[in-house]
This record gives sequence, C-alpha cells and structure tokens, in this order.
Amino acid sequence: MIYTDTRDHAVQVSFKTAVMNGMNAETGGLYVPVSYPKLNKSFLRLVPEPSFRSVAFETARLYCDGEIPDADLQAIIADAYPFSPQIVPADQISYIMELFHGPTCAFKDFGARFMARVMSFFNKDENTPLHILVATSGDTGSAVGSAFHNVPGLDVTILYPEGKISPLQEKQLSTFTGNVRALKIAGTFDDCQKLVKTAFTDADLRAKFRLSSANSINISRLLPQSFYYTFASLVVKNRIPRDSKIEDPSIIMIVPSGNFGNLTSGLIAKEMGAPIAGFVAATNSNRTIPDWIASGNYQPRPSVATLSNAMDVGAPSNYERIRDMYSLEEVRKLFASYWLDDEGTLNAIRHCYSNTGYIIDPHGAVGWQAWSDIRHGALKDLAEGKSADPQKPGLTPNLPCWTDAVLNKKAVGVVLETAHPAKFGETVHSAIGRDPVIPDRLEKVMRLPDHAIPMSADYTAFKEWLMSHL
Repeated sequence: MIYTDTRDHAVQVSFKTAVMNGMNAETGGLYVPVSYPKLNKSFLRLVPEPSFRSVAFETARLYCDGEIPDADLQAIIADAYPFSPQIVPADQISYIMELFHGPTCAFKDFGARFMARVMSFFNKDENTPLHILVATSGDTGSAVGSAFHNVPGLDVTILYPEGKISPLQEKQLSTFTGNVRALKIAGTFDDCQKLVKTAFTDADLRAKFRLSSANSINISRLLPQSFYYTFASLVVKNRIPRDSKIEDPSIIMIVPSGNFGNLTSGLIAKEMGAPIAGFVAATNSNRTIPDWIASGNYQPRPSVATLSNAMDVGAPSNYERIRDMYSLEEVRKLFASYWLDDEGTLNAIRHCYSNTGYIIDPHGAVGWQAWSDIRHGALKDLAEGKSADPQKPGLTPNLPCWTDAVLNKKAVGVVLETAHPAKFGETVHSAIGRDPVIPDRLEKVMRLPDHAIPMSADYTAFKEWLMSHL
C-alpha cells in the first residue's frame, strides 16, 4: 500500500514511513492511502458475523501488505485487543456502541494500542528511540500513555490544556513515569496541537530527534479505529431482522466529534465496504465543521470549554483528510451535522437515562440527542422545507442521502459511546442525580501521585524544553 499527502499528491511513501513520521514535515500535510482497498464481500456476508479480531486482521493486512508479515500482524492484534466493542441495544432501532472496555476506558485505546505495537515492530532495528509527541483534549493522552508505557524504543511526551479536562482524565495523564511524561500547557487544546504540529516542521528538532505523532494526525491511529465501525455495522446488520423486523436497513453511525479523526475512521470503513449508509457528525459549541457544512466556509477558531471537553477543538486536523476524500457536496449527502450546547448536553444525559435506563457520558449524550432529534422529526422538518438556524443548537440545514430511509422508518442508529461515564462523574451526577459506577482500573489511578510539568503555550519555551530533556 502506498500513501500520499493531503497537500501534495505527488508524495508517495510506505506504510512504515507514514507511521513513523506521523505527518509530512516538508508540507505539513497528513498521510492518506492513495486508494481505499475493499474487504472481501464474502467476508462481509458471513453469518454469524466475524469476530472483532478477525475484522481487525482482515482490514489491517490490506494497509500494511508486504511490510508486516501476517503472523506478526496477528500477534500485534492479539496483544492490542484483549477487549472488544460491545453493541448494546437501547430500543428497537437504536444501538449504543460501547468503546470504553479498554484499559483507559475510552475509544482511543483501540487506535493507540495498535499504533504502539506497530511502531515498536518498525522500530526494533533502530539504535535511537522514536519520540512521540501528542496533544490531547481529554482521552487521547491517557490511551497513548497506557499503550506506550514501557514499550522498548519509544518515548512519549503528552501535552494537555491545564484546567480544561476532568480531574480523573488529568490523573490518567499526570501519573505516568519512565518513558512517558505529561506537560500541562497554560492554554487550550488548540494551543497544544499547534505546539506539536510546529515541532514536526522544525528543522532543528528533526535534525536532533526522530519524531512522530500519536494524535489522529497519524494514520496508524485512524486505521484501527475503522475496525470497530465495520464490526458494529455487521453485528447490527445481523441483529436488525430480529430486533425490529426491518429488512435491509440503512445503518447510520452517530459520532461524537472533536478533531474528527474518529469520524474519518468511519469513512474509511464505509469506503472499504462496511454496510454503513451515512453518518451524523455530532459536536458541541465548537461547531467549526457544522458551520462549514452549513455555509461552505471553513473557518477555524479558538476552542471554547464545554462539558464534553474531548470535543473542544476549534481547528480539527482531520478536516484535511475529509476534504481529501470528498467534496463539500458529497459531505452534505453523506453527513447530517449537529451541535449541542452544555444545557442541551445535560438534558441529553437526563433524557437517555429516563427513557432507557442507560447512563451515557457527555460526548455520547450529544450523539444520543442528535439521533433522537433526527428520528423524532428534526430531519422531517428539513425535508418539508422548514428553516433551521445553524447558529442555534440542532441540525444544520442539509439533507443527507439517507433522509428517505429515516422518514420511511428504514433507518437504525448506532451511537458511539466514546468514554466511560465515570470519567465525567460530576457532570453525570448533576444531570441524573446519581454517580456512575467507577471501574476498578479508574479508581486505582486516582491514588497515584502527579508528575505533570507546567509550561506556557510559547513555542520557543516548548522547543527549549524538548531540546534539553529528550
């Protein structure tokens, strides 16, 4: 498989180069496959559906063909995934895909654990460590730290915005030792991401260190996240005839979105043949992508703090990949776009709990409310010509190609629950009046000492720290 660059399609590199470099230092562009291979149709039609690990292997081998032998790839996948997604029915046409069964209780475990093992495989013959720089708005850093901790030949520096993530999320970041450390930046996630991106294009740093990324700008984070989209769509496809008697349903993935890496992974799964009809891009008051879809103008902006902090991204990196894959009109046909403010997020947690008994986290809650509004008339209103104000919470005024399936009750929704609600216990409690149960693996981390290093958002100071401490 050959990879190219979102900013220069003349670039052609191997999977190893794309993974180990993270992004193209010369152009600042992101690596993408030159084409998206198709999964074998007979594999997608298996009944019962293949296991998650089987989906992971059949998908991954197409992207690293000739660079990682099948036996090594199977070992990587077995080691990365002692857990799998859980598909939980909420009602007859709604499912929740739980992605929090990994070690850090967030969907980032799926991408980070695969990436760490692939990087270690490619780095095994090197004499110097590979330095990973990663910016996080919540869960990425802890997943990366956990995945890379004590992995030979890899060194990790995590940047997170001080005071803008939950206390439990911060504990998961600030307590690492050894080859993983955290910097708490006096700024926003966008400041953290800018520091990382600038470092990748800095000739002085590149000359001294081997640098790579573990954010969703790295293709080896995105590809493994596509595994669970394909797996979930096959599970739901096989369940629907029993659960709702709908024949040939349109499966809609409702994706809480910040940096839009997760949604881009879903697009990859669809391109590979997964039976997915479309997507809902669901976000918070950082509505850069909904505004782009509504107006046609992409305008990055400073992020604002919300209750769904992992989506507090004003300049989503994966906009580049989405635009590389599709035109704006194609995006409008494939996506519904939706945003919600903090008040609406609390109401969504409350609504989900009161209607289903399911305790959902603030990010999944935005997705839940988006699907609820869509199936209960919001899309019908748009189809009938009623105006929608993009400046107010709700759907943006475009009609995706799967609109008729919703109106004719031929659609089912899969809401991605991207993190365990216990990571946002205070918010959940304020919404429903009770605390979610804390998994043991989260409770233990609260007793560990903090080691985070405070730092300004000034690039010169950050560069000097890297030069003297790595």
